[in-house]
Amino acid sequence: MPKQYMVKLKLDEREQLLELVQNGKGSAKTLTHARILLKADQAKGQPSWTDEAISEAFEVSVATVERVRKTFVCHGLDAAVTRRARVRERTRCLDGKQEAYLIALACSEPPTGHGQWTLRVLAERMVQLEYVAELSHMTVQRTLKKMNSNRG
Repeated sequence: MPKQYMVKLKLDEREQLLELVQNGKGSAKTLTHARILLKADQAKGQPSWTDEAISEAFEVSVATVERVRKTFVCHGLDAAVTRRARVRERTRCLDGKQEAYLIALACSEPPTGHGQWTLRVLAERMVQLEYVAELSHMTVQRTLKKMNSNRG
């Protein structure tokens, strides 16, 4: 089956990759991806290796070689060689007002039958008092740790 994504490096791209590999400065993944692109180059006069040969030479899977070729063709040299920045947005479980309620609750007297507040009891009480709809004991722990609060 013919390759769907054909790597044809321009002269400046090839020189950039060669310089990167020769310097050896960069992460192992970056250097491996650069070497994969150099061996997969199908421009005139370049020895185009098969995906299997590349995967054996650099001890990566054939899927990695295919993925690097696809990324190069679709997104360019920088995207194929460098790692993409992770974009992970987290929504806060508690806003400032709810954190204040949690801290005030943690500083108050523990409920009857308990010697001190536990993380799970604090989470349950926050839900009972309808400050939040649901709350994990781990969120309580992170919030108290962030505020440098002592439950006892």
